[in-house]
Amino acid sequence: MARALIWFKRDLRVADHAPLRAAAACDDTLALVVLEPEWLASPECDAQHVGFLLQCVQALQGALHALGVPLLVRVGAMPEVLADLHAQVGFTHLFSHEETGPLWSYARDRRVAAWCRSQGVRWQEFPQTGVVRRLASRAGWSRRWQQRMESAPAAPMPMRGVPGLQPQALPSLGDLGLPAPRPLPPAGEAAAQAVLHGFLQERGRRYRQDLSSPLSAETGCSRLSPHLAFGTLSLRQVHQATEARIAALQAERDPEARRFAYHLRGFTGRLRWHCHFMQKLEDEPAIELRNFARSADGLREDAFDRERFEAWCDGRTGYPMVDACMRQLRATGWLNFRMRAMLVSFAAYHLWLHWREPGLFLARQFLDFEPGIHWSQMQMQSGTTGINTLRIYSPARQAADHDPDGRYVRRWVPEIGTAAYPRPIVDERVALAQAKQRLYAVRATPSAREEADAIQERHGSRRSGLPPTGSGKSRGARGPRPSALQQDLFE
Repeated sequence: MARALIWFKRDLRVADHAPLRAAAACDDTLALVVLEPEWLASPECDAQHVGFLLQCVQALQGALHALGVPLLVRVGAMPEVLADLHAQVGFTHLFSHEETGPLWSYARDRRVAAWCRSQGVRWQEFPQTGVVRRLASRAGWSRRWQQRMESAPAAPMPMRGVPGLQPQALPSLGDLGLPAPRPLPPAGEAAAQAVLHGFLQERGRRYRQDLSSPLSAETGCSRLSPHLAFGTLSLRQVHQATEARIAALQAERDPEARRFAYHLRGFTGRLRWHCHFMQKLEDEPAIELRNFARSADGLREDAFDRERFEAWCDGRTGYPMVDACMRQLRATGWLNFRMRAMLVSFAAYHLWLHWREPGLFLARQFLDFEPGIHWSQMQMQSGTTGINTLRIYSPARQAADHDPDGRYVRRWVPEIGTAAYPRPIVDERVALAQAKQRLYAVRATPSAREEADAIQERHGSRRSGLPPTGSGKSRGARGPRPSALQQDLFE
């Protein structure tokens, strides 16, 4: 008798869910969500992440019940949870999606794989995004991405649940020792579909114009990033729905409809970015902890200024646009992409902070934290990839361009213009001159240039629909995933 266990992680939906579809071939099925102490204790986890996940799981329970599948929720370490469940119900197959996560998740997956081998349980993983596991070369990556996104979604099917098992009550944040989170947006599959529908039907009509300003981006951006991070929507669902909407708009004679399609086409390019950056972490998991370019080692690590870091975290740097963005992020868990980039740039260049601690702080603030995108972006915006142009954002220029009347700053920094607001924490001109001098001096060395060519060969994009990532000689080849291991860009 074949008994299937579906392990839900960041794929909390029933539509377009390949493991769920594969489990239908077994005699009976049960599903599992595990709240792992390693995740709860990790430095990137926040109560808002857990709260949002629990709401997604609650919606998932109802959807699975309608298909006849009981969903169990366990708090514990893997594979110990699997061992206990195996002793109880004796499953023969384990189905899940591939995960490109932090290093602790890679180590956990290795333990799960070893346990499955020891118990004769067949573990089958399915890709969920355009990320390719054990990618040997970046050549052809864009074509493979397109093929995945255009393939037919995996439709859910009624199935037979394991008898005698009932859905469980979910633990509360208090049960898990966590405080109440900041206000959360609606979670779950139905909420995700509603957000997608609203964007494609109305909110996205000025997407290319709206995405840069924190004022217009709040409603003009897709706001799908938490749903993609927790998997209440698949990237394929978003891609296919967007392409269908573009085709419908282009078929109309109305010039306004054609303009709407133009803006949505800008959004589709960012769907590729999503997987392009995740692929970097998949291919080189160590970038979570160390510089892409080893020539950047030692530049900032020993000069970390705790007082500057805390002022940046608190939104009291004396630079109004920086402080307003940080305060919005801390209050809401969301910020548009350009302003995220400005926060990182300010920390890296103005304050000369190494990216790791600011990255962990931001990971806790972003409800849509996606490790592959996050750590790639932290390094790119900090100038430690070795191949990307240094992107240094002027807070004053960003304010002039995207908040010209000061409405956004006044909303989040009401004490601006009073004695309660601090003076600038650094002199911008002096700080940037020093940052540029240090970074360009390193980049000019022959060893750094040679290293940049190797990084470009391994991690650079190749005809992917993305802007060029650097000026290295070689393009695109990727090495295999290390055998020892296994923001959202929609703004």
